[in-house]
Amino acid sequence: MRELLRLTAVGPDRTERYGDHPDQLVDHYGEAGDGPLLVLLHGGFWRSAYDRRHLSPFAAALAGHGMRVALVEYRRGREVGHAATLDDIREVLTRLPGPMVVAGHSAGGHLALWAASRLPDAHHHTVAVSAVTDLADAVERDLGAGAVLEFLGERWRELLGEVDPVTMPPPHGPVTLVHGTADGQVPMEQAVAYTDRHPAQLLRLPGVGHYAPFLPGTPAFTTLALALRNLLAEARGPAR
Repeated sequence: MRELLRLTAVGPDRTERYGDHPDQLVDHYGEAGDGPLLVLLHGGFWRSAYDRRHLSPFAAALAGHGMRVALVEYRRGREVGHAATLDDIREVLTRLPGPMVVAGHSAGGHLALWAASRLPDAHHHTVAVSAVTDLADAVERDLGAGAVLEFLGERWRELLGEVDPVTMPPPHGPVTLVHGTADGQVPMEQAVAYTDRHPAQLLRLPGVGHYAPFLPGTPAFTTLALALRNLLAEARGPAR
């Protein structure tokens, strides 16, 4: 995490808004065009203290490899509540032009999987990297020091059927989970729990932790970037 946060943020090629709140915006990296779009959802355990900027070097590096990237910001944190977060993901994914691949990291992976279940035909493929996939298990393990309870509030058990990837309906499109075997923030068991319940491919990264796939120049980054580029190539087709 220290290495990731130490990277200098990279400004986008352009920014667009999808609402009036300061956090309702999307940063675009790469040349504008009609090709497939990679939509990137950042993590941070759904807390307002973490924003999209820590993934801007990753987005810029992917753009340098010829990919079109949309790095999404969204409302988050106890002050706005989980419903606002999910509303923003729904809004931005229905507004951006397709075809698209949606990728999320950690809590952003949770949001990507939520969208895969709840938004039919919104995108071609979902990639969840080091994702929180089982919210009840995350509460039991106290992942993020109470992050799920902060996100969902006191009614968290009642909400699992609506927001928990392992208990929601199966995804509408193909899903790939990418998870490091040395992840100390979100254990590999989370990914396994999802693949036990839903059809999905699990790409294990031996000896890789929670953040390395998003550090340009690392072998884990190269693996993830190649997978994303291949999925974008598969997604080519008429825009929605």
